[in-house]
Amino acid sequence: MLTQEQVASYHDKGYIGIEGVLSAEEVEALRRTTDEFVEKSRAVAESDAVFDLEPDHSADSPKLRRLKSPVVQHEVYNQMLHHDRILDIVAQLIGERIRTNGDKLNMKSGAFGSPVEWHQDWAFYPHTNDDLLAVGVCIDDMTEENGCLLVIPGSHKGPIYDHHLDGHFAGAVTVDDFDDAAAEKIELKAGGISIHHVRALHGSLPNTSPNPRRLLLLQYCAGDAWPMVPPGDWESFGKSFVRGEPSQDIRCSDAPMRVPMPGAKHGGSIYSIQTVLRESTFKTVATG
Repeated sequence: MLTQEQVASYHDKGYIGIEGVLSAEEVEALRRTTDEFVEKSRAVAESDAVFDLEPDHSADSPKLRRLKSPVVQHEVYNQMLHHDRILDIVAQLIGERIRTNGDKLNMKSGAFGSPVEWHQDWAFYPHTNDDLLAVGVCIDDMTEENGCLLVIPGSHKGPIYDHHLDGHFAGAVTVDDFDDAAAEKIELKAGGISIHHVRALHGSLPNTSPNPRRLLLLQYCAGDAWPMVPPGDWESFGKSFVRGEPSQDIRCSDAPMRVPMPGAKHGGSIYSIQTVLRESTFKTVATG
């Protein structure tokens, strides 16, 4: 469980890192399962509904940058989504009724892992209130050298930046009016978890080390946060709850909002969507 100081830090900065949430055995199971999916990707020549590949991926040198919807791909990942220790922590931040609105496994293999440009998750999936967050489960040690998460502290209390380019959603901030030198690193040992608020401005640099950085990202919403993009039928909506029961009572808060429409020119994962950028939005990143 989080201390009062940790809860206050999350609400103040918009992110938190927590060491030692998973056991060594759980980390090893995640590593073994993830290695199996990398091996399976050798048989895939281009990105599909399961595998998102680096541009120079090949059967001889598999380079998998994302496993899509890992929770439905293997029970080990599904167990993480429903992990009591993780849900207990999430409940302290957004309440006891919790549902999920997505998951992915981002992989940065040694020396070639792709960066993720500055963005706010809220730009992808706005809701009626902003009690949403993403939990990053560290399968490996996460360091500056292997592409750890970077977050602009306090940005979750500010504006929602423009994520559009040439009239279409680009999946990344396309304006130059924030200070990325203020970024703070989330460095954690394997088995720790990062948590960032849905409105927090964040990204990650490429992996320049020989060590992998594999991060299982689990998205959680307060049970009374209603998606602005229709969620489908009521039965499917109910199945997305991981703690508590669905209710027709929805809570609205005074949160700024932009919608990701018109849609992206290039579909697929955030990596594909961000290929429309003319240059990287990264400039100077704090290293202190």
